Amino acid sequence: MIKLRTFATLALAVAVALMLWGSFGSLRSFARPNYADLALLSNVLHLVDQHYVNDVDDRMLIEGALKGMLDVLDPHTTYLSPDFYREVQLDTKGEFEGLGIEITKGESGYVTVVSPIDGTPAMRAGIRARDEIVAVCPELTDESCLSTKDMGLLEAVKHMRGPRGSQILIQVMREGLQSPKPYVIVREAIKVPSVTVRKLDSGITYARVSQFQERTAEDLRDTLEESGEIQGLVLDLRDNPGGLLDQAVKMADLFLDNGLIVFSEGRGGANRMEWSANVEGTQPAYPMVVLVNGGSASASEIVAGALQDHKRALVLGNKTFGKGSVQTIIPLDDGSGLRLTTALYYLPSGRSIQEVRIQPDVNIDPFTQAELTALEEERPGHTFGEEDLQGHLTTSRAQTAEEGAELDRKERDRRDRQLLHAVDLLKSWNIFSTLRTPPDA
Repeated sequence: MIKLRTFATLALAVAVALMLWGSFGSLRSFARPNYADLALLSNVLHLVDQHYVNDVDDRMLIEGALKGMLDVLDPHTTYLSPDFYREVQLDTKGEFEGLGIEITKGESGYVTVVSPIDGTPAMRAGIRARDEIVAVCPELTDESCLSTKDMGLLEAVKHMRGPRGSQILIQVMREGLQSPKPYVIVREAIKVPSVTVRKLDSGITYARVSQFQERTAEDLRDTLEESGEIQGLVLDLRDNPGGLLDQAVKMADLFLDNGLIVFSEGRGGANRMEWSANVEGTQPAYPMVVLVNGGSASASEIVAGALQDHKRALVLGNKTFGKGSVQTIIPLDDGSGLRLTTALYYLPSGRSIQEVRIQPDVNIDPFTQAELTALEEERPGHTFGEEDLQGHLTTSRAQTAEEGAELDRKERDRRDRQLLHAVDLLKSWNIFSTLRTPPDA
């Protein structure tokens, strides 16, 4: 005899299938579900419920079925449990507790770092873009380590997030390592300002955008207006994992006064949507260089690609990550959600970001470790002076935290080959713009 609990399981399975069918139907016209396949699912659930060696929870079975169904699609289509759905909503506000990394699934099957977020425990610990997190160890012991090979992204997030002050051990593989390198990281409340703007010594304005949150475009607009006259702008989108589409569109719109920014198309070219620039609120036409690298993904690629297609900015650095798919988050009745890939992005020229990536106009690699070591041994522009004499007197005034931070920034700038080239280009741009074109002979 079939237990009453089994009838509840079957009813829940069919209800979830129909609920998803109804949600999908709101996006486009889908074929009628195959009820024979639903019957197969129900039969398997019934057999597990009746004969599995241990008692199992109906909800766990349903969530497992949903996750397995979506795992065969693409890395970005996932089922969001109620807890994860709430976390996704928090991410767009830029507030959560964890390590501070954006992750994806690598070709090897392991969890891979798209980029560490500026100023977070992960970045301070030395985690880099393209690192493979091969294991997470919640108890800081080898016995507690869980391989991330074929682990779902949401499960990996669940293990790596946690209360502020708590620790986690992760095992990291990267190019050049013979075995995984352990990192013990203390979780923090991650409150990431997505925009920082400052003036460089050359007079060029530097704007760093670390991710696209709810007010990123507005914050960039406000800080640029507060920074005074801009002779040239370096827009740094390196290691920016993306975020909200509307913020990417608004940011590109800051620098474009007309024309298409991006469009998306679903299956077979259906459900085309377009986003275009408006003249209102457009920044002055100062020269721009956009910095990108392999950690620049999704919304970052939309901004860089749109400015490149409209010839509004020069793109410099390395080719980007290549994530050009649209995820629609669909809330479900029980507080959970479905993150479903529904379309692909296309740039104004019609090229797709997906896998093709944004190719920089000027390809510049970062300094190698050998080159950085050489920089440590030299001081460019230094001339012999008092400070080089043995036993020279030093000032007794203590260095303030602000002065120390400024020196650290200048040292990082000196070691940043891509930023140095961007500044040189903008300085040359300004010089050549003042020259007269020779008259025709």
